[in-house]
Amino acid sequence: MHPVPEEPNKLLQPVDKTLKTMAIEFAEYQVSVDIFITTQSYVDIASISVVPRTTGGQVYYYHPFSALSDPAKLYNDLRWNVTRPQGFEAVMRVRCSQGIQVQEYFGNFCKRIPTDIDLPAIDCDKSLMVTMKHDDKLQDGTECSFQCALLYTTVYGQRRIRVSTLSLPCTTMLSNLFRSADLDTQFSCFLKQAAIEIPTSALVQIREQVTNVCINILHSYRKFCATVSSSGQLILPEALKLLPLYTLALIKSIGLRSDGRIDERSFWINYVVPLSTQLAIPLVYPRMISIHDLNSKEADGCVIPDAIPLCSEHVSDDGIYLLENGEDCLVYIGNSVDPDIIGKLFGVSSFDEIPSQFVLQQNDNPLSKKLNEVINEIRSQRCNYLRMKLCKKGDQSGMLFFSYMVEDKSPNGPSYVEFLVHVHRQIQSKMS
Repeated sequence: MHPVPEEPNKLLQPVDKTLKTMAIEFAEYQVSVDIFITTQSYVDIASISVVPRTTGGQVYYYHPFSALSDPAKLYNDLRWNVTRPQGFEAVMRVRCSQGIQVQEYFGNFCKRIPTDIDLPAIDCDKSLMVTMKHDDKLQDGTECSFQCALLYTTVYGQRRIRVSTLSLPCTTMLSNLFRSADLDTQFSCFLKQAAIEIPTSALVQIREQVTNVCINILHSYRKFCATVSSSGQLILPEALKLLPLYTLALIKSIGLRSDGRIDERSFWINYVVPLSTQLAIPLVYPRMISIHDLNSKEADGCVIPDAIPLCSEHVSDDGIYLLENGEDCLVYIGNSVDPDIIGKLFGVSSFDEIPSQFVLQQNDNPLSKKLNEVINEIRSQRCNYLRMKLCKKGDQSGMLFFSYMVEDKSPNGPSYVEFLVHVHRQIQSKMS
């Protein structure tokens, strides 16, 4: 018998309303709940996560928990959770000028009345997304205004209001819109909307929707902004030229793949919904750098070397590579790496002696010091103590590393070149 494709999605929904009722009560009493899950087995994150999501909290998930390599991450997450800039007992409302109205709020909060959202806690790591509806004609050359008002209590007990106002010009020129497009924000919006739909829609349908959003945007550009002479080419707006790459990466991400574990996908949804815009792209298209040759790279004032495309042809057996997505940091070791480099970085004499559990040490040599510098810099950029995982060629862990090579053809989707060809064909068929 074949499983029904829709069935797994029921496991991504809460088992009943008990925890939701409790969460609303917590929110009414201004109690925010964070949950730290250190587990080796399934715990039904889909049901548990309702509480932090409704109370402005978050889920921390360490799976499979390792008593050797994960305590540092757990300790740093706990410490940052308590000490980070945050406010309590907050109420937020977004207003906008005539012709536009607020459609929906997305994030970790409780909503009891249509216009406001209640946030028992609000911190510097979370973002809230607000979608707008354009329901009236706007005049070219006029301005639209948006205002976000947040009333909250500081950690010192002071009641404050923070008001952020933004005014944007209206234009009838679509090319102006494409020129000033913000890819990170736009992609963050697509990512969150896809994540919210996962528990209630078929994955194949969401993947199709995500692809169609990309095609429709690029079709509009081709139709209204590109020159006539370029009909046979795939024309991409400068600001959005990486949109197809990130769309493909989203289709192949843990959230939209068919082969993911249920708890892993539930955590992914909970991680994405309040995710800051800066971390949206790295989550689906991680940064990969080579670290076996750190000593030979020019220091141009930047600690972290240039990123390598996520394609297996850039990964050689005699190299060591670091891949990070803002939450996890994988270190992949080929099986033909120079034993001298292995000795400097891991303190052992051969590939076979490298332990599967990995705790980063700083050994007394320039290569090891540089690697520690790079990882510390990444952690400070991401405001997160990344969880380190070791991946070895020929191991199950090596396969995990290669599952992030989103530009390769895989069971989860086409190669980047094939995807571009598909997008181009779809645009051409819309044009004819």
